[in-house]
Amino acid sequence: MTMGAKPLAGLKVLDFGHTIMGPCAGVLFADLGADVIKIEPADGDPTRRLPGFAAGFFATYNRNKRSIAIDLKRSEGQAIVHRLVRDADLVLENFGPGTIERLKCSWDDLRRINPRLVYLSMKGFLKGPYENRGALDEVVQMQSGLAYMTGPPGRPLRAGAPVIDILGGVFGVVAALSALRERDATGVGQKVASSLFESATFMLGAVVVGSAVIGGPMPPMPARKNAWGVYDVFTASDGGQVFIGCTSDGHWQRFCETFGLDEWRDDPRLSGNANRCEAREWMLPELERRLSQLPFAEILEKCEAARVAYSRVGRPDELSDDPHLLANGGLLATAVSAFGGGPTVGIPALPVEFGEGRERPGLDRQPPRIGEHADEILQAAGYSAREIEGLRSAGVLGAAAGVPA
Repeated sequence: MTMGAKPLAGLKVLDFGHTIMGPCAGVLFADLGADVIKIEPADGDPTRRLPGFAAGFFATYNRNKRSIAIDLKRSEGQAIVHRLVRDADLVLENFGPGTIERLKCSWDDLRRINPRLVYLSMKGFLKGPYENRGALDEVVQMQSGLAYMTGPPGRPLRAGAPVIDILGGVFGVVAALSALRERDATGVGQKVASSLFESATFMLGAVVVGSAVIGGPMPPMPARKNAWGVYDVFTASDGGQVFIGCTSDGHWQRFCETFGLDEWRDDPRLSGNANRCEAREWMLPELERRLSQLPFAEILEKCEAARVAYSRVGRPDELSDDPHLLANGGLLATAVSAFGGGPTVGIPALPVEFGEGRERPGLDRQPPRIGEHADEILQAAGYSAREIEGLRSAGVLGAAAGVPA
C-alpha cells in the first residue's frame, strides 16, 4: 500500500454510486483522503459482475473505500442509512429518476436527520424537459453531438473511454466541494447536482462557437480542416506509428533541420502556419513518404531532438509499463478481482499533485469485498455485535465481513 496526499481527511461520505459516474465521484473523495463508505445491495454492486468492456469498472472506481451491503428495500436497511447519515458530511448517488426516493434515502429524507448534509445527485440531465429521462454515457454522446464530431461523416462514433460518465462525476465533486465550502460558513448543507448531458455539452462549447464563426456546422474531426500544417499520424518503415504536431514556426524550423528538410525550411510556400495549412495537399503526402523510409525508433529520437510535440501511438494496456507513470507514483497496484484478492494491475492514480513535494494521492485500501467493513461501520454507529448478527441473519446485511459472496 502507498500513503499519499489526503487533503480531504476527516470528511465522511456515503456513496450510493454504481457503474461509473457515481463511483468515479466517490473514488475522487476516497483517493483524496475522505472516509468513503460504499453502500451496495445485499448481493453486491452489479458492476462487480459486468463482462467485456465493463470488466474493469469495479476495480477502477472503488479503491480506497469501505463497503457495507444493505437491502435498502427493507425498512431495517433504510434505518441503517438513517443512522449512518447523522454524522456524514456528504451523500452521493446516481440512481435513475425516482429510485432513491423509493428507498427513503432522498435529499428530503436525509436532510431532516442531518441539516449540515451536502447531497450530490448525479443524473442524466439537469432541470428541464429531459430531467426525468434515463440516460447513459453513449446516449448523451450521441445526443450532444460528441459522437458526430468523433466519427467520420455519416458514422457517429462514441469515444473510446466513458468520458462523459467520468466528467459528470468530476463536475459532481466540484459542486459538492463548493457546497461543503459554503456549509463551513453557513452551517447548513444543500443538494447539488451534476449530469451526463450537460457535461457533454460543456465539452462541445468551442465547437458551438466555431460553428457560429464559420457560419455552419463544424465538420467531424476526421473531416476537419486542420488548424496546423503538420498535425498527423505517420507510419514508420517498420510499422510503428507516431503522431507529430508542429504548432509554431519554431517547431517547424527545428523539425525541418532535424529531419533534413532544408529545402522546406526556407520555402516561402511553407512560411507561417497558414501557408503550411494551405500546402497540406501536396506537402503531407511527401512528408508521409519520407518518414515511411525511417525506422520507428529514429523518428522518435529525431522528434525528441527537434523538441516538437510527438508521441508513439499506444494502447491502454501498455500504460502499466509506462516509464513516466512508473517513476512518479502514477500507477496504483490494484486488485482486479471484484470479490477480493487475485492479481493486481497498475491502475492510473488521480492526475493531481500536492505541495512542494509534488505528492500524489495513493492507495490505502484495495477495492472492498461485498460488505467487508459492515461490522466496523455499524459498531462505530452504535450497533451492538448482537444487533449486527441479527441484521445479517435476517438478510438485511450482505456477505459476512471479509467473505466474498
